[in-house]
Amino acid sequence: MLNRIVLIGRLTKDPELKYTPAKGVAVATFTLAVNRRFSQQGQQKETDFIPIVVWRAQGENCPK
Repeated sequence: MLNRIVLIGRLTKDPELKYTPAKGVAVATFTLAVNRRFSQQGQQKETDFIPIVVWRAQGENCPK
């Protein structure tokens, strides 16, 4: 069984599509900026930058 995570954020730049040299498998990479939530007023928002790697057909669709 796989774990599933849903992240909602902003792209820091357009996804970069590359292909592996051995078999030509598509690999897309990008960074997602996700704001943290705070319950108290007056606190500054913090942002986490999460590196994402997507393989094969989904990777080819990311730059679109």
